[in-house]
Amino acid sequence: MKYDVVVIGSGPGGYVAAIKAAQNGLKTAVVEKAELGGVCLNWGCIPTKALLKSAQVYNYAKHAAGYGIEINGEITAPLDKIVERSRGVADTMSKGVSFLMKKNGIEVINGRGRLGGKGTVEVEGTDGTKQTVEASHIILATGSRPREMKFMPIDGRKIISSKEALVLRELPESMAVVGSGAIGCEFAYFYASLGVKVTVIEYLPQLLPAADTDVSKALERAFRKMKIGVMTGTTVKDVTVNGDGKCELRIEGKKGEEILTADIVLSAVGIKSNLEGLGLEEAGITLQGDKITVDDFYRTNVEGVYAIGDIVHGPALAHVASAEAICCVEKICGHAPAPIDYTTIPSCVYTTPEIAMVGLTEKQAIEGGYEIKVGQFPYTASGKATAAGDRDGFVKLIFDAKTDRLLGAHMMGANVTEMLAEPTLAKALGATAHQIAATVHPHPTMSEAVMEAAEAALGHAVHL
Repeated sequence: MKYDVVVIGSGPGGYVAAIKAAQNGLKTAVVEKAELGGVCLNWGCIPTKALLKSAQVYNYAKHAAGYGIEINGEITAPLDKIVERSRGVADTMSKGVSFLMKKNGIEVINGRGRLGGKGTVEVEGTDGTKQTVEASHIILATGSRPREMKFMPIDGRKIISSKEALVLRELPESMAVVGSGAIGCEFAYFYASLGVKVTVIEYLPQLLPAADTDVSKALERAFRKMKIGVMTGTTVKDVTVNGDGKCELRIEGKKGEEILTADIVLSAVGIKSNLEGLGLEEAGITLQGDKITVDDFYRTNVEGVYAIGDIVHGPALAHVASAEAICCVEKICGHAPAPIDYTTIPSCVYTTPEIAMVGLTEKQAIEGGYEIKVGQFPYTASGKATAAGDRDGFVKLIFDAKTDRLLGAHMMGANVTEMLAEPTLAKALGATAHQIAATVHPHPTMSEAVMEAAEAALGHAVHL
């Protein structure tokens, strides 16, 4: 069995690489030990967003009177039905990837793949059978898994990861979420929306440590409004389960050392690359920490072996893995792709209100030596946001005062994850505050806030 390209892993990096290779006329195979689509489609991005949509609909229903709608009878949100819908969405998307494999003539080899001798991949099937396939080019796209900390060992019942959080059978009365990145914040919002008493614990001084300070502060206000406890600048020393089945977290923060109890602890402290069992050491692949070292086109130090996605340095995001896959395969095919600009990678958090960001934060811009001008437009001044009943949010744009070019965009509010593409494109093309402000935006829309923020940065906002 000989192929031009063999991809190990079928997540948003792996399956996109395989499709791109097949579209370029290369005989391609994908090795996958679990479901097609990887973690993103099956246990990450997609099913999580399905849960969050259910929570949003539930909250709309509870507050229907504010829209002039009367609902007679009790409004309930049974967790089993919500989870069932989420799993159905994930299954649908996985089947979609399977269809794309067949459409593009890509062979799917079920099993665990590892590097063999030069130009070979050894595959151990789910039934224990082994086979060796040959490939001119091997792309590693094995993704990542939730990171486990020694002081907080995941048992899948009382101390859980994001995977278990997707499929809980019943709602706990209380939950402690350790870590306030996108995963921690999204699950905190989801479970709090369904009535769980949630406390978020973050080691660093702010929620969403990578976010702009204004966004972080606004999210903390939104969480406190939902009665979500927020403990920043707090260290979790250890987590144990007592005789009553309660989790006891020994924490140290602004009030010194104390004990916090919760029915369930969600560990959301980051991810770890899936590098075990790939035969990297035997193949002589160079590593830096738990990441594979690659060049601008994702070539490792071993000829014919490439790596993309969460296992290489860069933001561990699905759309980044897909972009890396395309760049990698285009280089294999002899094209001349431009290296990815990692300073213009958009990032979203799907809480309510939503959060969307790209480029430098205000703090990063100042520390980078830029002289900046900042424009901010609140949703309270937006006609569309007011009509929609979603006035909590803002758009903040950061520009280089000398060149007028956009350095960063930080947005919070309804629909901002859909609006983020505009400032991302603007930054990629080097657009200026004057160009964004002069671009006519449709009215009434929430996207007008981008134009208004640019006008605010120039000092002549009309609606402020």
